[in-house]
Amino acid sequence: MSTVDSIQARAVRRAALREGFEPPGPKAAAPESLTPAFDETLDALAGDWRIFQLRQGHRYSADDLLVAHFAGDTARGLGLSPRRLLDLGAGIGSVGLMTLWQFPDADLTMVEAQARSRALAEKSVLWNGVADRVQIVAGDLREVAPRAPDFDVVTGSPPYFDASAGVVSALPQRAPCRFELRGGVEGYVHAMAAALRLGGVGALVMTRVGLERIEAAASETGLMVLRHRDVVFKAGRSPHLVLVALAHAGTVARTHAFSPDVLVLRDERGERTPAFRALRVEMGYPPRFA
Repeated sequence: MSTVDSIQARAVRRAALREGFEPPGPKAAAPESLTPAFDETLDALAGDWRIFQLRQGHRYSADDLLVAHFAGDTARGLGLSPRRLLDLGAGIGSVGLMTLWQFPDADLTMVEAQARSRALAEKSVLWNGVADRVQIVAGDLREVAPRAPDFDVVTGSPPYFDASAGVVSALPQRAPCRFELRGGVEGYVHAMAAALRLGGVGALVMTRVGLERIEAAASETGLMVLRHRDVVFKAGRSPHLVLVALAHAGTVARTHAFSPDVLVLRDERGERTPAFRALRVEMGYPPRFA
């Protein structure tokens, strides 16, 4: 089966699983005039919302879902009602839009350097009917990210690997999403510290070995690690990813204690765990598909 046929088969299966399902959350505008180009797909994102992606390019992953949910969960746990969201290195817009979906009264600013990724994000914004609530800033986050501390929630899904750690894809849209071609997680933490308001919260996803890098960068910028969640891909294995929430030191109520926790995505048989299924339902997936 070709890659295109495989994507189409998955879309048919998902449509069947969604039959009779009333998606939660805000509704999409879904203009009939806005359709995928020949090299694009239009895929489920959260609830009624969809996202445009390249068939053979960077496509959003469980990592994006996890960090968006983690950001929302942490904000709600702190009693926040976010009105201003910022997503750094937004790519095709998956993390930013999934965070916005959780907070229908908020506005979102996304910063992204790659023109093709921005174009896809712009189409998704229009399809979901939130153009009046979303601003997309073109450029490297280290240069153009907002520097005023105005944002309630700041998210980021930085590249995980040094360019020398593997084979860098020749596709310009895909390579910077995996490899540190412009810089690493430290740049995200510094931009987050500049944009995050007192009392706000930032959320990042990184490989587990990168936690120390986040902690060091946070210390340099006056941020503190509020909580972190280890992510285990399959029961019995070591954590592969970590979700990290950051806040300005001394500005978050210390009486609200977050304990480090672990999320296991799949059990020994490879089936999604109840915890991961519940998370997916919270993010608008049909229970039959979760």
